[in-house]
Amino acid sequence: MNDAPASLFGLVNSNRDFSNANAWGKNQFNSSFPAALACYLHSNELDANYISISAHKFGVNAISVNDIFAINPASSDIYFAFEAQHTPFQKYVIGALPRTDLFILNKTTNQCLRGLEVKLTALPDNTTCSLSDDKFGSEIVIRPDSIVYLAASIASANIQIVEKHLQNNRVMISDWSDAEEVIQHIKTIIACICAISLDIESQQSPFLLQPVWKTVGKSPKLADNCLDVFVWSDAAFAWFIAQLSKSESVSNKITRQTRTSIWLYKMLLDIATQGRCDHADIIDKLSYNTKNDKAFASAGNVTNSYMRCKNLTKPRIHKDEIKHIILGGGQNLLSPERRFDAIIFNSPELFS
Repeated sequence: MNDAPASLFGLVNSNRDFSNANAWGKNQFNSSFPAALACYLHSNELDANYISISAHKFGVNAISVNDIFAINPASSDIYFAFEAQHTPFQKYVIGALPRTDLFILNKTTNQCLRGLEVKLTALPDNTTCSLSDDKFGSEIVIRPDSIVYLAASIASANIQIVEKHLQNNRVMISDWSDAEEVIQHIKTIIACICAISLDIESQQSPFLLQPVWKTVGKSPKLADNCLDVFVWSDAAFAWFIAQLSKSESVSNKITRQTRTSIWLYKMLLDIATQGRCDHADIIDKLSYNTKNDKAFASAGNVTNSYMRCKNLTKPRIHKDEIKHIILGGGQNLLSPERRFDAIIFNSPELFS
């Protein structure tokens, strides 16, 4: 009889106790499972899919898990801190730095190695579930705090490049909260973010860990090949935001996507000119009559073209391997949401 406590593959040193049911709630699982999946990928000598800039072009490349975490995930020195502050970025903000989803630490040297945003996303979403597998896409929802980390990540290694492009794409705005005034400069703002994202290629770093879990169409049944790991670099994600904004820049209204570009530009501008930004003030005052509950969302029919590759069509981790990632009966500690529509969908006998 196996009496091993519940755990997740690779997450030996962590601020979460996976033998405790409290560590298996939805919000916790959605960030801890991706970290374990990345460790499992490494144990199988597989690289992750790196959405990044290469040769001045956006594309899906490859990155080792060592490079994602900035340390060997099998090392006894690695420490996984969830919902923690990536303290090296504190100097770029006024006030408290928001928490990031996953903070990687070398517990022996106490060195801060990497701060990562984490999104565990379903494949396909409702905009692509009726399409062929190669057109499946995942919806991604980005919170405002992620843009703070994106600005800090870009500035931390590329401040001179940032300053150069801000000079070349200077905008003169007297009131950043005035939508009518800011709209006049949207194209310049977007062009600046595009230029920065392409120019920081050599110093780009992993920013967003986005594993996908694939189902058979819109059913709740897992596909046989159901799991893979995608990672966005800070440069690629800034470029992605700019492209989404560019498609809507002809509008006379500031959308969530264009507002996110404005936030990013303003944060970078303040960091470049003042050394830090008041992120809370920027997000609060530059709302343009749209709620700040999220920065933006992008549906699968949009993200597919940015993430498309053979491993999106056919993820590499088989569903039979999940038992090697969730260990010690951890699946019994999960507390999934009880959704009425899911219950109805999975109870066809009600209508027989």
